Amino acid sequence: MVFHHLLQWFCLLSIISAEYLRKEHTLTRPYQAPFWDIVGQAIVTNQFVRLTADSQSQRGAVWNVKPVLYHNWEVHIQFHIHGKGADGLHGDGLAFWYVKEPGSVGPVFGYKDLFTGLAVIIDTYSNHNGPHNHRHPYVSAMVNNGTLSYDHDRDGTITELAGCETGGRNKDYDTFMAVRYLDNKISVSMDVDNDKSWKECFTVDQVFLPTGYYFGLSAATGDLADNHDVISVKFYELESSKAQEDDYSQVEPRASIFSPPRDHVPDPKPGFFGGAWSGLKLLLIIVLVCVALGVIAGVGFLVFQRQQDNARKRFY
Repeated sequence: MVFHHLLQWFCLLSIISAEYLRKEHTLTRPYQAPFWDIVGQAIVTNQFVRLTADSQSQRGAVWNVKPVLYHNWEVHIQFHIHGKGADGLHGDGLAFWYVKEPGSVGPVFGYKDLFTGLAVIIDTYSNHNGPHNHRHPYVSAMVNNGTLSYDHDRDGTITELAGCETGGRNKDYDTFMAVRYLDNKISVSMDVDNDKSWKECFTVDQVFLPTGYYFGLSAATGDLADNHDVISVKFYELESSKAQEDDYSQVEPRASIFSPPRDHVPDPKPGFFGGAWSGLKLLLIIVLVCVALGVIAGVGFLVFQRQQDNARKRFY
């Protein structure tokens, strides 16, 4: 009798869980779901979806082709970023997207710039850009209405909502990220220590996103590279205790709170002082200037001596 009640309770829990895990937005092994597109240089294996290989100049993505009709949701992403990374050099990173126009390939971690929607970016580029204090890997969020450009020169810091430092690269286990959107609040949590518990990365209130957009994951490499592997994507519909509006499809993506903005400072233009050898070139300039000053001083001294000699001859 007790076993019968336990079995009924287990079945009830299974039914409740199944109602919230939405399979049309979920990607798990053996990756035969009909609702996902592979884009760019991404490939599918039996164990993972590899967005980029550990090779230079790659862009790849996986996109859910079903629009999200739920206003409140949570996505769990299981991933693995790893590579040779000689001398600690690796990049560029992986991004989670909730956007109006899926499928494009572009310069922002494998997706297009001037996007409309939400991006949560795991930036692993080992030589970070710009005047900021955080280390990499770094997780940040950006909301865009199609008018903002992601600033690679400053690692996106002038348009980010919030961010946090994280780890999880080159581990011998998979890592996890949870993106939660509930009651106009974005929360991002990580599990990069394999301890089966979430650690909050950041939470931002007053973030407004419409329904009807699409999920995707993309990655990119440049001069530096890594394997960016997605193991699973699990989508959960969330219930809210607050009264919900009838139609969220016409909401324009926006956020009331941003990180303190930083001025954009362009990278140095190509030229003698541009490029990786700029420090050596500056040293060369300093040496040449010193040599020139030495030559001028030597010539001046010789002229002065000759004038003194001529003066003595006239005196005698």
